[in-house]
Amino acid sequence: NDKFVAFADSILNIALANKADSLETLKGLDFDGRTVEAQVTEQLGVIGEKLELSYYNCFTAETAIGYIHPGNKLATLVGFNKAVVDVNVAKDIAMQIAAMAPIAIDKDAISQEVVEKELEIAKEKFRQEGKPEAMLEKIAQGSLNKWYKEITLLNQTYVKDGKISIKDFLKQNDSELTVTAFDRYSLNA
Repeated sequence: NDKFVAFADSILNIALANKADSLETLKGLDFDGRTVEAQVTEQLGVIGEKLELSYYNCFTAETAIGYIHPGNKLATLVGFNKAVVDVNVAKDIAMQIAAMAPIAIDKDAISQEVVEKELEIAKEKFRQEGKPEAMLEKIAQGSLNKWYKEITLLNQTYVKDGKISIKDFLKQNDSELTVTAFDRYSLNA
């Protein structure tokens, strides 16, 4: 419905104009004399369905490009470190994020707590398989490296060319190009 798209666009424009840095900030901003949150709640009476503004994120990048997957239930937004980015390269990266659902750009962006948890899970798995205790750390480290390749964008295998990583794909197109931020949005029906 065009009315609801316009409503969502209004909220987006308010967020951009006010440089909202969090969901709570956005909900408290003025929207035609009332808060954004109050306007969203009012839509319950209009459509008879509960609407909720439950997620908001923002990032700054030299270039940002979005991708909406057919069916409008999955979208990505990706930021790059350069002002001029080949649109086809950018779209391929945005589609990669949609398809492979990375959780971080690179392994440096994953908290030490999460890394340690993954190592413990791997050690316990290999312990259950009967691997020698003295070898668990080394085997678990190998498992962790494999995990990084699956869940970090720059280390993932490029879906359009299974022989290279995303980092290599970017370097082939521009030796200085990298991803600085991304987000993946999914509507669960």
